[in-house]
Amino acid sequence: MNVLITGGSSGLGAAVARRVADGGGRPLILDRHPPKDDFGFEHMQADLADRRCAERAVHGLARAASGLNAVVTAAGIDACGGLCEVPAEDWERVVQVNLLGTAAVVRAALPYLENEPHGRIVTVASTLGFRALGDATAYCASKFGVVGFTRALAAEMAGRVGVTMIVPGGMDTAFFDGRPAQYRPGADAKLNPPENVAEAIAFALAQPAGCEVRELVVCPSEEPSWP
Repeated sequence: MNVLITGGSSGLGAAVARRVADGGGRPLILDRHPPKDDFGFEHMQADLADRRCAERAVHGLARAASGLNAVVTAAGIDACGGLCEVPAEDWERVVQVNLLGTAAVVRAALPYLENEPHGRIVTVASTLGFRALGDATAYCASKFGVVGFTRALAAEMAGRVGVTMIVPGGMDTAFFDGRPAQYRPGADAKLNPPENVAEAIAFALAQPAGCEVRELVVCPSEEPSWP
């Protein structure tokens, strides 16, 4: 199985790439940076905020691998702070990467997925795609958008390409690094290892023909943002 993974060089994306490889699949990584771990995974560098660059990378990886069986859109960024405090360029980049980048990658990948008998798409939303927080307007806007985009896509692709939305809670990744203290999880925060979420994604990808996991929330048992 050829699985294109955005954000596959670190965090959840890297965990998904390792899980795909462990299951005998072929991870194809699309990221701004090369993979940190030297597993020899095929990769192309692209900025998801640049639609044409993202599209070229999807086509390049797909053609080199002679097709795609699945896409996992794990790339995501944030810009914390009040709406009038976060520079407009930073705020807009969150939406460009998280929402528009997801749409651009899926759009470019669809012709390959529709050529497969069981092509699948897994988008990565967030518990903050359902629950809004102050000082998170960009992230919430982007992830609420991913929720709507994925639900509409599932209706559009029904019977043609499988569509699953994964909704992770807080994960123990570098996502929170470099933030002011008030925007980082506390020392006693319960965070999910990204490998747990990757296992849920692998479960969605492994469903038999005609069966789909539409939406799946994966979070620590004491996740404060769910429900």
